[in-house]
Amino acid sequence: MELNVQDWKEFRLNKVFTLKGGFFNKKPEHSEVGTIPFLASTENNNGVTEYYSINDLVNWDKVGEPDNTIENKLFSGNCIAVTVNGSVCNAFYQKTQFTCSHDITQLCLRHRAMNEYIGQFLCTIIMMEKYRWSYGRKPHDVKKFGQSKIKLPIKYNKDKTPVIDSNKVYSDEGYIPDWQFMEDYIKTLRHKPITTKIKTNVVPELNVQNWKEFKVSRTEKQPGLLRMESCKCGCAGDLDDGNEICYIGAKKNDNGVMKHVKFDKKLVSSGNGIMIICDGQGSVGYSNYMKDDFIGSTTTSIGYDDEINSKRAIFIVTCLDLDRYKYSYGRKYRASMDSATVKLPVKRDSEGIIIKDKNKKYSNEGYIPDWQFMEDYINSLPYSDRI
Repeated sequence: MELNVQDWKEFRLNKVFTLKGGFFNKKPEHSEVGTIPFLASTENNNGVTEYYSINDLVNWDKVGEPDNTIENKLFSGNCIAVTVNGSVCNAFYQKTQFTCSHDITQLCLRHRAMNEYIGQFLCTIIMMEKYRWSYGRKPHDVKKFGQSKIKLPIKYNKDKTPVIDSNKVYSDEGYIPDWQFMEDYIKTLRHKPITTKIKTNVVPELNVQNWKEFKVSRTEKQPGLLRMESCKCGCAGDLDDGNEICYIGAKKNDNGVMKHVKFDKKLVSSGNGIMIICDGQGSVGYSNYMKDDFIGSTTTSIGYDDEINSKRAIFIVTCLDLDRYKYSYGRKYRASMDSATVKLPVKRDSEGIIIKDKNKKYSNEGYIPDWQFMEDYINSLPYSDRI
C-alpha cells in the first residue's frame, strides 16, 4: 500500500483523542511482586520500567505518602502512552491497563475504539513530530499538547473527493481519518508470527551472590575475561560507501552499525567477539556481540576468547551493560579499561566447590567463567533458537 503523505490532512490532537496526564510524581514502594505495568519517561521496553501489585498502588499516593485509594492511579488499556518529559514524545501502544508517572500522557480515541494496528500507526506518526519538542521544549502541559497537530490519511469518496463530516467531529474542516487504511497498512507489514521450538519453562536460577568478579581486559601481565584489541578506523569519511562490510561506531542501537562500506583489509577487525564502546558521546560502556568481521571506529574495542560463541556472548554483554552507569558524566571506558570488572558465574564441581585454574588465565584467584552455564541459560529462554 502506498503512503501518499501529500494528500494527508492536519488534525488537532484534542479533536481526535482525549488526553489524560499521568499520576505518580514518585514511584510507589514495593512490597510484593505485581503484574501492572508502571510507565515512565523511557524510550525502551514500550515505556515500562517496573511492575506493581494493585495493593502497592492503593497504598501510596503520588508523592510516596500513605494512601488508601485507587482513583486516578489506573489507566485503561487500548490507548497510546506518550512520554512528555525526559525522552520526550516517545509513543507506545498500550494493550492492557497500566499505571504511570506524571511524565506520561494517555491518549484515547474520542469517537471509536482503538486497536493495536491503528495504535501502532498513530504511534509512528506521533513520534515523527519529536523534533518539535527539541531544545528544552516539553509537551508537559496536557492542554497545550492537545493543541498540537498531526497529519493523517483521510477518507475519500469514490470520485476521489474528501468525505466531509458536517458535524466536524474530527476537524474544523470536516475531514475524517481513514482508520481502515491505517489498520490495513500495518497489517501489510506483518509477517508470520515468530515461533520458537523452546518448550520448557524451566530457566536456571541466577544465584548472583555466588558469582565472582573478573577483570574485563586480559593482558600479558593481567588475567582477565577477554583479550582486547582497539578497532582501527580513525575517520569514517575516508571509507567508501558499499555493501561489503559493516562500519561500527559509538552507537547503542542497531548493534552499533553506522553504515555499510567497501572492504578495506587494513581496517578490518575479526568477528566472534564482544565490542565495547570506549569513547564517544552518550553511548560509552555499551557492548555488542559481533558475529562477523567488521570495520570499527577507534572509539570502540573488541574482546576475544576461544570460549566465546553467540549465546555466551549475549549473556556477558547483558552483564556488562548492567555496569554501564559507571561511565556516566563524561567518564570514558578506555581510561578505566585495565580496572573494569564484570561479575559472572564460575565453574563448580558436582558438590558446588569452585574449580580453580592453576594457570590463572581469567583471574588472580584462579576462577573460571562457567561458559556452559551461560550458554545453557540463554538456550533456556523463549526464542533463543531464533538468535
